[in-house]
Amino acid sequence: MHQPAPSAHPRHRTVEAPAGRLHLVEQGTGPLVLLVHGFPESWYSWRRQLPALAAAGYRAVAFDVRGYGRSSKPAATDAYRMLDLVEDNLALVRALGEESAVIVGHDWGSTIAAVSALLHPEVFRAVGLLSVPYAPPGGPRPTDVFARMGGDQEFYVSYFQEPGRAEAEMEPDLRGWLAGFYAAMSADTMPARGEPDPHFVARTGGRLRDRFPRSGLPAWLTQDDLDVYAGEFERTGTTGALNRYRNMDRDWEDLARYGGAPIEQPSLFIGGALDASTTWMADAIEAYPTTLPGLVSSHILDGCGHWIQQERPEEVNHLLTAWLASLRS
Repeated sequence: MHQPAPSAHPRHRTVEAPAGRLHLVEQGTGPLVLLVHGFPESWYSWRRQLPALAAAGYRAVAFDVRGYGRSSKPAATDAYRMLDLVEDNLALVRALGEESAVIVGHDWGSTIAAVSALLHPEVFRAVGLLSVPYAPPGGPRPTDVFARMGGDQEFYVSYFQEPGRAEAEMEPDLRGWLAGFYAAMSADTMPARGEPDPHFVARTGGRLRDRFPRSGLPAWLTQDDLDVYAGEFERTGTTGALNRYRNMDRDWEDLARYGGAPIEQPSLFIGGALDASTTWMADAIEAYPTTLPGLVSSHILDGCGHWIQQERPEEVNHLLTAWLASLRS
C-alpha cells in the first residue's frame, strides 16, 4: 500500500488498526516518534511537541487512543485492555510504513508506552515516560489496592470502576468537569495542602467535582484549548476513556507472566514535583536502576503538576530532543 509522504506541517489522517481506525496527526520527517496521550485528553495534548520534534529532525505522530477523539470506540468494556492497546500501537507503526519507533507516553499513555516497550522491544526501541513512573507488572490485584487507599473516602480509580457512574457526573457538563479536573492537577490551580484531595470522593453521594478548585483555568489551558477537549468528548462520550480504568484487573491477569520484568531499552522519565503520580510512586522511581536499566536520564520538574508537557512545554521539548539525540549517538 502506498504511504503518503510525511508533511512539514501537521496533517490529520486515519489508519486501520485492531480498534477499527486510529486518528493521527503527524509532522516532520526522520525517525518515528509515537506520542501516546492519557486521561482525559487526546492527540491535542502533544500540540506543543509535534512542531518541536519535527524541527529537530523526527517524524512525530500523536494519535487518539481507542475510545477517544476520532479513533474508533469499541462497545465492549474489555476491548480496552492493555494488550489490545499495545496491538493498536504495533498496527500504527506498520500503517506508517515503519519497522520501529521511539514511543513516548503521558499519564495512561506512559503505562501504555511502557508495556508496549516491554512486550515488543523489537519494535519499540526506546521509551519515554511522562508523569507516571514505570512499575513492573505484578503485586496485589489492583482493585484491592485501590479499595484500601481511601479509608473513609473512595479513591478516584475505584470510583471509575462501575460503568455509568462517573459518566453520570461528567457528561451533563463536560466542559465544566474537564476544566475542574485539569485545574485540580495543575501546579498553579491545584488545591493547597490541607484542603480536600480531589483524587478522593466522599463514599456517600460524593462526586469528584465536589473537590475541584474554583480558581479558574490553569495558565496552560486557554478557552480555545478547553473547547477542543470538550468538543471531542461531547462527540464521543466518556465511556471509552473510562474503560481503560475498568480493565486494570484484566491487565494484571494478562501481564502476570511479566511480573517484575525490567524494560531494557534506552528510557527517559520526566515527572512533576507537585504531581501525585510522582509522589505516590516515589518507590517506583527509586527502583529505576533495577526496573529501567537502560535509563538515560530522569528529571523531576520543580513547581510542575500533572499535565507536564502542557504546563512546561519548552522544558519538556528540550529534554525530549536531547534524549532523542542521545539515541542517535
